[in-house]
Amino acid sequence: MDVKKTGLILSGGGARAAYQVGVLKAIHKILPRGDYNPFDVISGTSAGAINGIALASYAENYRIGIRHLERIWGNFECNQIYRTDFLGVSASLARMTRSLMVGRRFKHDPVSLLDNSPLRQLLLEVIRFDNIQQAIDNNALHAIAINCSGLESGESVSFFQGHYSITNWQRERRIGARARLNIDHLMASSAIPMIFPSIRINREFFADGAVRQLAPISPALHLGAEKIMVIGVSGVAHKRKERRQQSSYPTPAKVMGHMLNAAFLDSMESDVERLRRINRTVDIIPDKIRKQQAMELKKIDLLEINPSQSIDDIAGEHAGEIPRALKMALGGSGNASRNGSGILSYLLFSRGFCQNLMELGYNDALAREPEIRAFFADHITQAAKAG
Repeated sequence: MDVKKTGLILSGGGARAAYQVGVLKAIHKILPRGDYNPFDVISGTSAGAINGIALASYAENYRIGIRHLERIWGNFECNQIYRTDFLGVSASLARMTRSLMVGRRFKHDPVSLLDNSPLRQLLLEVIRFDNIQQAIDNNALHAIAINCSGLESGESVSFFQGHYSITNWQRERRIGARARLNIDHLMASSAIPMIFPSIRINREFFADGAVRQLAPISPALHLGAEKIMVIGVSGVAHKRKERRQQSSYPTPAKVMGHMLNAAFLDSMESDVERLRRINRTVDIIPDKIRKQQAMELKKIDLLEINPSQSIDDIAGEHAGEIPRALKMALGGSGNASRNGSGILSYLLFSRGFCQNLMELGYNDALAREPEIRAFFADHITQAAKAG
């Protein structure tokens, strides 16, 4: 049995990405024992890029990589990601206000609600970037991409590090550019606009990769993936929400949460739906006709795993863990389940919330063990032969 290159798509979502760690832990439990990496291609966006880079740096020992991720996310505190003290939050708010009111006199000031310099320091301590190229050279990994959004060009840029055979690509408003991935790519990919500061890479400033990401699955396909696993963070995927009567104007936290949902969740759900339509089309067109007409369409096996519970609701249950300074920055509404849980679920890097999401991801994946075994059937067969 030929082993197809398996691509892993890790979407963005701030603290929601803890869910991905639980799913990955369950996959490791389900697959045959060993240190091999089941994902040939990894494509990560925002916090998903952080998880992806961590996996890539341990591609030669997947088991240790999962434990490493679990240990990091299971012990998170908000102050490890951004400054939560009143002085730090007040300074960020002052810079933002000054830039908006005074303008170009302070054009070099970073404009952001929060200062995420603690995240940079943490990532420098826990990520071994040099291991990535070693894993590629030793065939433990084919490629990894970190997705960012260019603020000047308006393009979705996939910075990738991978096998020498992979070439740069360019499509409408999205490009792939070979790079030696480093801390700046991670910080840029996770720079949620107006919440965290944008990062300059080469000649352009970049923000969170989920912004203007029209086709989140595409980078993995360009990098050679022949089947795709998507670990989303939308929560109760594709379920319509109840329309409630609103008696007051939406709070700033509610509006910001709505914007983040549009950036992080909608494009992934749309792209998954598009891929499923293509697969159905390919199924009904005979191979002979596709070859005669030189159709480039081909079927891509897809497995999507999303939270079985509302992450917003879970965030509301942990609202008491939000730092007081952040609550102040959100206009006092960040602690209200209905009014602020949307944005809260992105920024609540607290131990209780992250551990809850990891447990949810673990249980959701175990509940779908037959599908996961079927998806990795070729890997399981190969592992059995090697054993």
